[in-house]
Order: sequence, then C-alpha cells, then structure tokens
Amino acid sequence: QVQLVESGGGLVQAGGSLRLSCAASGRAISGYAMGWFRQAPGKEREFVASIGWSGSSTYNPYSVKGRFTISRDNAKNTVYLQMNSLKPEDTAVYYCAARSVAGVGSTPNEYDYWGQGTQVTVSS
Repeated sequence: QVQLVESGGGLVQAGGSLRLSCAASGRAISGYAMGWFRQAPGKEREFVASIGWSGSSTYNPYSVKGRFTISRDNAKNTVYLQMNSLKPEDTAVYYCAARSVAGVGSTPNEYDYWGQGTQVTVSS
C-alpha cells in the first residue's frame, strides 16, 4: 500500500504561483509513475501532469502546458507540482496519484493510489 498526502494548497491571486507537494509513505515510489489531477465543483476529475518513475518523462495537457511542471525526488519519496501564472479556472481540489507501472498515465483509472487532495483557490 502507498499512502499519499498532499500539501501546499491555498489562496493565491491570478498570475501567482504555488508549489504542491505529495509525500508518499508505505512503499518507495521509485517504481511508480506519479500524477496530479484536479477536480472543480460539479466537474469531472481532470488530468494535470504525470511523471515516469525516473523523472525523465513528463506529460501535461494543453490547458496547463508551459505553466505547470511536475517533478519528483525519489530519495525523499515526494512528488511536486510547480504551478505558475495561475488563473481563476485553475481553482480546484488537487490530487496526487500513483500507478504501479513505470510509464506516464493520463486517466484516473490508470492510477492505483490517491491522496485526499489539497484545495487551490485562485482569485481574480
């Protein structure tokens, strides 16, 4: 079992930045691909970023490309999401997830473990 705990969310003005962290416990995540998703009220869970087990491959959808960067530190068992140039439409609960394979994934059903989420609110 892998337990995931997100942190770093909060309230920020449009154009600002936040850095989310996802601390894993229970198992080393070095063999897992990791991802970030978000969910706004009344909307489906949306893919934000994914990173392969070694960190050499990453993937972002067009909606956040160039603004959001995923990274990982396997020695610290932690994954990060750096979010820059935030927009009000980025407001959502952000979730960290782990999948038991090495390659990136972009849909929720590809992931096996989930955190509880952290709220990000961007004011205009």
